[in-house]
Amino acid sequence: MQVSSQDIEWMTRALRLAARGLYTTTPNPRVGCVIVNHGQVVGEGAHLKAGEPHAEVHALRAAGEQARGATAYVTLEPCSHFGRTPPCADALVNAGVSRVVVAMQDPNPLVAGNGIARLQAQGIAVTVGVCEAQALALNPGFVLRMTQQRPYVRLKVAASLDGRTALANGDSQWITSAAARRDVHHWRAQSCAIITGIASILKDDSSLTVREVKTPRQPLRVIVDSQLRIPIDAKVLQDGNALVAYAQGDAAKLEVLQVMGVRTLHAPNTTVPGTQAQVDLAVLMQALTALPCNEVLIEAGATLSGAFLQSGLVDELLLYYAPKLMGHTARGMFALPELTQMSAVRDLHILDVRQFGQDLRIQAKL
Repeated sequence: MQVSSQDIEWMTRALRLAARGLYTTTPNPRVGCVIVNHGQVVGEGAHLKAGEPHAEVHALRAAGEQARGATAYVTLEPCSHFGRTPPCADALVNAGVSRVVVAMQDPNPLVAGNGIARLQAQGIAVTVGVCEAQALALNPGFVLRMTQQRPYVRLKVAASLDGRTALANGDSQWITSAAARRDVHHWRAQSCAIITGIASILKDDSSLTVREVKTPRQPLRVIVDSQLRIPIDAKVLQDGNALVAYAQGDAAKLEVLQVMGVRTLHAPNTTVPGTQAQVDLAVLMQALTALPCNEVLIEAGATLSGAFLQSGLVDELLLYYAPKLMGHTARGMFALPELTQMSAVRDLHILDVRQFGQDLRIQAKL
């Protein structure tokens, strides 16, 4: 594959454009496009919202006749099917571009190489794989939903340096600084859904909304509430943009929730006789995939966080550490079974370490 420094430069610009849709494009992928003719940008654009024109269309409109004979840099393979909008591959052909540089092939089975093939069939030179890793990193949820039928799941925890999330009496506000808490809203804003447990709602009555980032879209709030204990007046339910996953509960409360516009999901798992039914987390993830959700953020206590880790449903950890020591009687980060051999310990791959005020954020993959 012949890739020039100019190709990398223009694709990097297209990736920056794609990132403009970080909070708004779901469930569609984040895509940017730059059209270059004789070394000059003649048009560029980004896909910002599902149902609106794709990045290539914005860029072609800006380029006009200057698109003829130009090179188009696109962060994702141009679509080749009719959805809410016509195929972008056809738009590029009709505009007369001579070359298309693509960062990554579209994992959507409706495209999956067909867009590239359509361009090549019309005599357009196509280069694939320029800045591919960066393009993949921009759309982890879309890629997973298309290839493995599940969302990309991040688990966020705020803790002291000795790994404690609350005092023994439950007091936890605030462990981390305002700067670290503002950063969490960035992850909320790019998520399709935020998951928490009923214990957190009963304790804090949090709304789980995005407040520190300007965005026209609020993520769906999901409450894992096995016994349907959630109060009807809980803040998280008040705008109706919520889903309550339960295993068993009162029919009258269910009816009230549904009248309020709250989604409900009956998802009991198999239980040991004599124990209360719990929510089947795998079934919950299937439901979120179907909505569809690309990226999910978990903000929960040690019990639910541990259950997600044990279920193998977590892709990435966002660990915020404050320079505090809370002692061995304080509550831990994850409720996990005791291990007796180091060979059973889970290894993490650290992606990024960043400081917010005096706090550290460690981003790690499982």
